[in-house]
Amino acid sequence: MHLKFASLGALMAVAMLAGCSTTSSESAKESVATDAGHGRCEATAAEFAIGKKASPELLEQARAKASAQNARFLKPDDMITLEYRSDRLNLNTDNNLVITRVNCG
Repeated sequence: MHLKFASLGALMAVAMLAGCSTTSSESAKESVATDAGHGRCEATAAEFAIGKKASPELLEQARAKASAQNARFLKPDDMITLEYRSDRLNLNTDNNLVITRVNCG
C-alpha cells in the first residue's frame, strides 16, 4: 500500500514539472534577435573595411552592413574570451589600427 502512494506521488510530481517546462534560452535569444531586426553576422558584407584605419564610424558602418547586433575592434595583443557569438562582428587590426581581417564570433 505504501508503494502505491509513493508511485502515485512520483507520477504526480513528474506531471506537475512537465507543465512547467519552457523554451530553451538559446531559441528565446534567437527570437529576440530576429524580432529586433538583428540576426546572424555576415562578415563578407563588412570586408570593405579591410585596409582602412579603425574609427568609431567605420565600426558602426561595418556592423550595420554585416547585420550584426554588436561589433568590436581586436588589436594584436588584446585578450579576448573564447565565447562564440553569431551576432557579433570582429574587426581585427594591426598595431597601426588598420583593419586586417573581418570575422564573426
